[in-house]
Amino acid sequence: MVVHFLIAFAAAVLAVLAGLVLLRLADRRGRARASQGRGLDRAQEPIAFLFQGGTLVDATTPARTLLSSLPGDGDWQRLSAWLGMRLPEFGALLPDLGGAARIEMKERGSDNPLRLLAEDLGDGMLRLTLADPAAEDAGILVDSLSLRAMEHELEILRGAMDLSPMLAWRQDRHGQITWANSAYLNLAEAKAQGQTVWPLPRIIDLSARPVQPAAAAGARRVQVEHDGQSRWYDCHLHEIGGQTVAIALPADAAVRAERSLREFVQTLTKTFADLPIGLAIFDRDRNLQLFNPALIDLTGLATGFLTARPTLYAFLDRLREARMVPEPKDYRSWRSQMSSLEAAAASGHHVELWSLPGGQTYRVAGRPHPDGAVAFLFEDITSEISLTRKFRADLSLGAEVMDALEDAVAVFAANGDLLISNRRYAELWGAAPATLEGHMQIWTEACGASPGLATLRDALNAALPDEPMRGAMAGPAGGLLFWGLRGLSGARLLLSFAAPVPALASGREPARAAEGPEPARDAAMSRVLTG
Repeated sequence: MVVHFLIAFAAAVLAVLAGLVLLRLADRRGRARASQGRGLDRAQEPIAFLFQGGTLVDATTPARTLLSSLPGDGDWQRLSAWLGMRLPEFGALLPDLGGAARIEMKERGSDNPLRLLAEDLGDGMLRLTLADPAAEDAGILVDSLSLRAMEHELEILRGAMDLSPMLAWRQDRHGQITWANSAYLNLAEAKAQGQTVWPLPRIIDLSARPVQPAAAAGARRVQVEHDGQSRWYDCHLHEIGGQTVAIALPADAAVRAERSLREFVQTLTKTFADLPIGLAIFDRDRNLQLFNPALIDLTGLATGFLTARPTLYAFLDRLREARMVPEPKDYRSWRSQMSSLEAAAASGHHVELWSLPGGQTYRVAGRPHPDGAVAFLFEDITSEISLTRKFRADLSLGAEVMDALEDAVAVFAANGDLLISNRRYAELWGAAPATLEGHMQIWTEACGASPGLATLRDALNAALPDEPMRGAMAGPAGGLLFWGLRGLSGARLLLSFAAPVPALASGREPARAAEGPEPARDAAMSRVLTG
């Protein structure tokens, strides 16, 4: 009985132990399966696309995630553009896939190159499988906030590049375009009549010589023909990671402004060429930058000397050697005078008259220009000076003739202003006022009211007489005074006053002359006063 109990107890213990072993084995298998399941979950799902006739039929989850992050329209267009930037031969080899069951491509110039497997499944079915060695079994844990911040920054940078009007692209050492922004893609599609072809064509050949230098330092200006029009760009190049990053800024406005400036300068040059005044413009360093043919004619300097852009002092020294400047006492005073001329011209408008040894007279004007430049104008005024001297001589002669007259003479303008009077008039009436009314007041105060003065006043206020008018009035000293009025050109009036001629000198009335001058004067005065 006891034996049977022990046997039964041992059997139960063995059964329990066997169960525990089985449970342990099952637990290990479960853990292995769980561990294997977690490893499969961690492993990356392949990035695979299935297209039929350019239409996406199916794709794995990572593949759809990749498509959603690519810019553009259409699944095939977005994917082909993205692959074309990394695999330049993608666009060229893909049409020939019908002759081969599969083609493998690998990215160039990268330590972890992207690999592409393209398989033709028949009936227009194409399977594309991407493999990124850098992401396989990487085991990298990324903070969700950091990832979100990086994605946000990437979105901002991508949007800024796509909205920018400038052309931006990257090309490898072989000249293949590996990346381009939206402005470059749009221009490439426009030049290709709406078709996007990979690899992208090179719109701007960076290896070619620039058409013209750009205004910005380190840039080159190139011309792009499109739709029969020329577009200008200033290209800036940078080497990054063994590839060339190029940024082309639109320069159409700058080119138009420079062309307008050149045309304006050409117009000014043609205008300066016809001027009789010599022109010489010196820059801020005082080097000759612009001159006209009249400067050669006036100074006699050689054209080769002027085209060599001499300095201002070399220019003035050459003028001194050619005896085209005033003769200085010594060279030191000459340099001092020229330094003063430069300083005065640079600070403001300055004019000098140069009397040359040859008898010529030049007017030299200096004017400041923007950015520290200065311009000198040389004008031959010899004829003007001669005419002025002759005019002054004629005026002096006329004044001497009028002062030599015995009659007091004054000429009035049409508005009554005094134009000229002689010395005898000043001796007779004193200081001469500026207007005719002032003269009438002086006559009235000196001679008193009389019929003869009233007749003169009426004649002066009346219309310009055709014939000379004469009369007599009481003089300032109580004697008789004859006046004469004559009309001149320009509605001017010539008024003269003369004392009566003595009888013996005139040869008239000898009997009255014996009586003496006083009775004759009294008789004449009585006739004037009684009218």
